[in-house]
Amino acid sequence: MKKNTLILVPLAALAVAAVSGYLIAQEGDKATPPPLVIKTDNKAIERVGGVQATSYAPMLAQARKSVVSVYTSEVVRYARRSGSHQDQILRQLFGIRPPSRQGGEEQIQEREVPQGVGSGVIISADGYILTNNHVVQDQRGGDADRILVRLSDDTELEATLIGRDPQTDIAVIKVESGDLTLSPLTVADSDEIMVGDIVFAIGNPLGVGLTVTSGIISATGRSIGIYGQDGYEDFIQTDAAINQGNSGGALVDIQGRLIGVNSAIASTSGGSIGLGFAIPSDLAIQVATQLTQSGEVRRGLIGIRMNKLDPSVAEAMGVAGVKGVLIEEVVEGFPAKEAGLNRGDIITRINDRKVDNPDDIRLEVSTTTPGDSVEIEVRRGDEKLSFEVTVADPEGKLLASSEFVPGIAATMTSIKERESYDLPSNIGGLVVTTANPESPFAHHLQPGTVILEINNQRVKSLKQAKALLREDQKNLLYVYANGRSTYFALVLESE
Repeated sequence: MKKNTLILVPLAALAVAAVSGYLIAQEGDKATPPPLVIKTDNKAIERVGGVQATSYAPMLAQARKSVVSVYTSEVVRYARRSGSHQDQILRQLFGIRPPSRQGGEEQIQEREVPQGVGSGVIISADGYILTNNHVVQDQRGGDADRILVRLSDDTELEATLIGRDPQTDIAVIKVESGDLTLSPLTVADSDEIMVGDIVFAIGNPLGVGLTVTSGIISATGRSIGIYGQDGYEDFIQTDAAINQGNSGGALVDIQGRLIGVNSAIASTSGGSIGLGFAIPSDLAIQVATQLTQSGEVRRGLIGIRMNKLDPSVAEAMGVAGVKGVLIEEVVEGFPAKEAGLNRGDIITRINDRKVDNPDDIRLEVSTTTPGDSVEIEVRRGDEKLSFEVTVADPEGKLLASSEFVPGIAATMTSIKERESYDLPSNIGGLVVTTANPESPFAHHLQPGTVILEINNQRVKSLKQAKALLREDQKNLLYVYANGRSTYFALVLESE
């Protein structure tokens, strides 16, 4: 008996035939885009059993106006030399490039190669369209050269890429509609959906044109590993038939509101077998808002390393039966440490959401705006404790909580730092993690440098290290760097 292997398939269909060539270049001056303005309706649907409708045609007729087909292409540049027929044969057969004759100058020409077919959802009246990252990237993972959008009435518009986020597979493109009136889709609160709710998938499967299929929500909170270790997944699973080309299309509820962006399928054949996955609208809009504002997504962190709590470990810790996420390390100088979380704490809730998987916490923290806080409930022995933890921005300016001296961020050595900087097991102290080149201390304190002593006092924590520094005086630092230990003097000027 032949075994069917389940594969995970992103839904953008590769172009296998010429797709009319009309696409646009994304180059040129990039003005700051206007803020994203969307129409929302966060009320839950009224759930009533029995037959309530004989047709969803009126609702779907309106919803279809908000879904578009997205076509991408690559611009291939090549050199072409005119000349005699004999010259052309020599070039083609033997790669010989004869001396240029009159009229035989080399010219650089361009040709558009159709690349992919997907879908998108209009989310604002001024032309912002939500789609998948893999719809608008090229085969090497870069930006597609040119993008075309076809509206439900077959109007074709050139599109510009605003931003894309591979970690959630969300992208935003924009069209200039001129005198055309666009129909943005109302966005619902995806937290209000339930397994069993009726849903409809709208998109452009295999490039055949806008298509509607129906089904129910089969599950929520799915993580299928399609985006890798660094990805953020919280899929809505549906049995509504979706196929390649549906990527970026809409998953709508019975009121025609957007609850998800169709993104992937699990299949034994590459076609639909009733296992479709959509990115929840809450996550998609949160990412889209950041992309329209800055062209990128800034994700917060709180500074913990964690793992799913193994039942045998829970039993050994004296908390048999407890489910949650075990904190294996709390990084010195980051918000979790400052809030009071400890190694060995078991996280059971975050923002009133039960958790038993590290991905749940990663997703919740990453979607919290840096500077805002999350509420974390932990089990510590027999105690239940609650902590308010401020989310930090690792990509912005140095966190005040991790700054040792101006322009230099540091943390106490841990397994992560030892592996990152190849530190010997007997070297411990305050390791530099970030050094701003403009910092007056960057010459001596580069990433990987370990501060062992300050003024002949062994360094035990970031807080203690900062307290050991004397302003407007020479401070004696004993550090380990580049395989050897050495002294140098540091002067910290008072403000």
